[in-house]
Amino acid sequence: MRRKIYRLNHRYSFYLGIQKVVDAYTTFINSEKGLSVKQTLKLTDIIAVGFMLFAFFLGAGNIIFPPLAGQLAGDHLMPAMFGFLLTAVGLPLITIVAIAVAGGSWDHLTQDLPKKAAVLMAALIFIIIGPAFAAPRTGLVAYEMAIKPFFLDASQAHLTSFSILFFAVAMAFAWFQGRLIDLIGKVLTPVLFLGLIVLAIAVFVDPQGEMMGAHGEYLTQPLTKGFLEGYNTMDTFASLMFGMLMVDALRSKGITERAATTKYLICAGCIAAAGLAFVYISLFYLGATSATIAAGADNGGAVLSQYVQALFGPYGQIVLSIIVLLACLTTAIGLISACSDFFSSKTKLTYKQWVIINGAACALIANVGLAQLISLSVPVLFALYPVAVALVALTFVRSKLPNPRVAYRSVLLVSLLFALIDAAKVAGLDVSAFDMLPLFEVGMGWVLPTFAAIVCMFFVAKSSQPELTEEAA
Repeated sequence: MRRKIYRLNHRYSFYLGIQKVVDAYTTFINSEKGLSVKQTLKLTDIIAVGFMLFAFFLGAGNIIFPPLAGQLAGDHLMPAMFGFLLTAVGLPLITIVAIAVAGGSWDHLTQDLPKKAAVLMAALIFIIIGPAFAAPRTGLVAYEMAIKPFFLDASQAHLTSFSILFFAVAMAFAWFQGRLIDLIGKVLTPVLFLGLIVLAIAVFVDPQGEMMGAHGEYLTQPLTKGFLEGYNTMDTFASLMFGMLMVDALRSKGITERAATTKYLICAGCIAAAGLAFVYISLFYLGATSATIAAGADNGGAVLSQYVQALFGPYGQIVLSIIVLLACLTTAIGLISACSDFFSSKTKLTYKQWVIINGAACALIANVGLAQLISLSVPVLFALYPVAVALVALTFVRSKLPNPRVAYRSVLLVSLLFALIDAAKVAGLDVSAFDMLPLFEVGMGWVLPTFAAIVCMFFVAKSSQPELTEEAA
């Protein structure tokens, strides 16, 4: 009992410590500007906001990719897992911080781009991780891992019926936008997190096998392969969406000042990142010790399903179904809500009308099947992920750039051009003429050209146009 009390006190001190550090930083910044921070949230609300963001991130890709990656990495687990954590945890956290630093909105983040280009880029991102790929994938993974195993002869009709029901529930939650923190952060996520803790403890206490040798690219380039595998979670794109959604959620709690919004966005990002890291480490280790019980599995869902059944016996699938359904549902809610919020701000249709449109589109596209959807998404991710990374990087150095407008347009164009070459290679096109590019053979030919472009922008002539004034978030 004393140990439990100590752990609870320790966790409370940890969250309180995060809040104090961010408070001190924000107070210092505002004292320099002659401002004061008056708007605050209770500790329980701060944790709820962080859990809400964590739940939005923890969806289909976060569950199905780490187990298979861990199995293929085998005894090269550590470098592969570290590479995966860089793109699946590090980049999303940095993106949330970048949104906070920029002012809490997409308009602030892209203020140096042509307006039409910024809107087009945002629309593409929202479509990719909304109704085109990520959101339908949540329904597909929920069906494949939580529903299909209970049917001896599952058919397309089962998938269609489940897709309609799943996204109808997601739309119902997304309908009440202002109550998302209470519905997800205080109700669904604690149940989800409890299930994941039980699974993680069981995996580490009773691993179902020994680590085997690495396979494929994990044998020769485990760090790079893990890094690229993290693309599949789409969480850097999701951060661009969820950051704006979090601002709206904070406003519903009375947080409207820019300084307070920045503080609580960073708090939420830290809590979500810690939760994601815990989940990924557990699932990677699960995969690394699964070779004997899930040999021949061709996807992470199969690895996870067989492992859980080995751990928990006949009740294992029920436990897994609850975890997967909650994880996929919370992410679907966040994606539909964020997409609807964005498109309602750019069109004459209302938020609730867009909820219906996006939900219906997700239910329709989910019927193409999981394997087909994943294969279609990979080239698109290789093309646009580097652009998102470049945008985030520029946000942190913007104040040092003599000509931000030229810098943003030039760097993003360079990253897009070289990323398209990487995407063409992944799609199976012949781009052997670019083999001389550094890191091209591992799918990262965009890195050095983009970095070089950023460095060059520090030597561009200073802009004669006045800087845009910053608005409150």
